[in-house]
Amino acid sequence: MYPDLSYLLHDLIGTARDNGFSIVKTFGLFLLLAFLVAARLLKWEMQRRERLGQLLPEKTLQVPGDTVTTADYVTNIIIGFILGYKLPYAIANFAAWQEDPSGVLLSLDGYFITGLLGAALFFGYYYNIARKQGAVPDPVPVDVYPSQRVGPITMRAAVGGLIGAKFFAVIEYWDRFLENPLQELLSGGGLAIYGGLIGGGVAVYLYLRKHRIPVLPIMDAVAPALIVAYGVGRIGCQLSGDGDWGTAIAGIPDGWFLPDWLYGYDYPHNVIHAGEPIPGCTVDYCTRLAELHYPTPVYETIMSFAIGGILWAVRKPLTVFPGLLFCLYLFFNGVERFFIEYVRLNDQYSVLGLNLTQAQIIAVGFMVAGVAGAALVWRRGRRDLI
Repeated sequence: MYPDLSYLLHDLIGTARDNGFSIVKTFGLFLLLAFLVAARLLKWEMQRRERLGQLLPEKTLQVPGDTVTTADYVTNIIIGFILGYKLPYAIANFAAWQEDPSGVLLSLDGYFITGLLGAALFFGYYYNIARKQGAVPDPVPVDVYPSQRVGPITMRAAVGGLIGAKFFAVIEYWDRFLENPLQELLSGGGLAIYGGLIGGGVAVYLYLRKHRIPVLPIMDAVAPALIVAYGVGRIGCQLSGDGDWGTAIAGIPDGWFLPDWLYGYDYPHNVIHAGEPIPGCTVDYCTRLAELHYPTPVYETIMSFAIGGILWAVRKPLTVFPGLLFCLYLFFNGVERFFIEYVRLNDQYSVLGLNLTQAQIIAVGFMVAGVAGAALVWRRGRRDLI
């Protein structure tokens, strides 16, 4: 396993583990890659729909000096202060940063003077932008296409997704939250994927409404991006050993012809220090599971990429039925998550005589919404084509 980048580089080029590269955590790295992949796929599909005339530009008037607002100044002064306050402190306490990056960055410790310097630098940067824009004599009419807003859309999806994921995780593990609320809220662990989808969806919807961007074509455009990005994120889960593995198994069955780790794995050097000590290990992450477990993140990555490939292949013929591609995404996503939960370690609830996990309950809702939505969209689309 590779809890951080230093462990990966150790296997690739032989450098020491737990060195300076250990501040780059594997799960966080793949989470970032997932957002980048989603943004790239989303932009490609939005540009295609713009060429078809399904997504139209928003006509705006660019007023000289008006693009940098008071809110921009305030926001970036705060960001500059936080960066100046925390980063020099983290560098000066590098050993503690290596051991617990989130603990160092989320603490109240820092350097006030460098915080003021960071705030001043950010203010000066935006003041210079506003000064240059003010030199332009006349307002300029511009067309802003939806694909040019992929950055803000992705950022809102990320923030809303993290809030939603944490909210649903708190609900699922309420007892653990009551024991230490602040630690649970500020920790990087305990994220519910369906909460992330719902939270991110709400944040993006509000942004689309604000800029009068049609929702259904964007939902279709984002469908392949969402499932592929989910698969990328699950690679991070597998490589880091973040606890998203499946149930324990007795061993590798006779006749299994693929690599053993595809059937059962004990997650050595996992990031959450679960299991028993590894004999002779002297690095920071020295545990492995006592039993083999299903590597469910691998299965979810494979299924996510397969679903993403299907959605990408049918996206063009389904363009004439806005909303249908997203309904297919909901259904496939629900099917994938419902069945993978049978070999995952999650708390179960009794629902109508069935023992289901929180994810399975939501997955059923996704499947029902996908089928009902597809029927509605198909019927409406057929009527419009006649």
